Amino acid sequence: MRTLLEISRELASIAQAGLAFTENPFDREHFQRVLEVAGELLRDPARAPDFAWPAELGYPTPKVDVRSVVFKEGRVLLVKERSTQLWTLPGGYADLNLSPAQNAEKECREESGYEVKARIVTSLLDRDQAGYLPHPHAFYKITFLCDLIGGAPRTGIESSAVDFFRVDALPPLDPARTSEAEIRRAYSCSLNPQQPAAFN
Repeated sequence: MRTLLEISRELASIAQAGLAFTENPFDREHFQRVLEVAGELLRDPARAPDFAWPAELGYPTPKVDVRSVVFKEGRVLLVKERSTQLWTLPGGYADLNLSPAQNAEKECREESGYEVKARIVTSLLDRDQAGYLPHPHAFYKITFLCDLIGGAPRTGIESSAVDFFRVDALPPLDPARTSEAEIRRAYSCSLNPQQPAAFN
């Protein structure tokens, strides 16, 4: 059975595509109303009483989340997310005008202080199908194994701590951003760079 989130997301996607391509003013009015109804389905009096899907341009596609995995002497680099006080791989939304690899390198520098060079993709996953906590938007998560090339530990706007941890002794992870499975997969790739990237 489909979740309310999946139904709302599909309605919003249909409405956005209709608003992007129709020239009929009556159809535009109908698609706008479908977008509003899709938002109403996700309103929660306690957490999101005013939720509404944003009016985006163009055909709806998944957003992109990039993550950097950096190992030093068998330990993985993690940053503590300010908003949740849980640990995660450095990363976040991909910015425009940068490649996925450049985004991963930038996010790592901004959140941890370390300069890295993306080497290989360890996974490309649909966020929902990979078992992450529900989120209104659909995401593709790209995880890069990166080489540490410089810098020093430094927190950023979104991070409150930076540290390296043994893969078999990870701190509490932010389940909306990082999974132990992703870290272990990347560690396996670091030991065997010929291992193919995972995807779903």
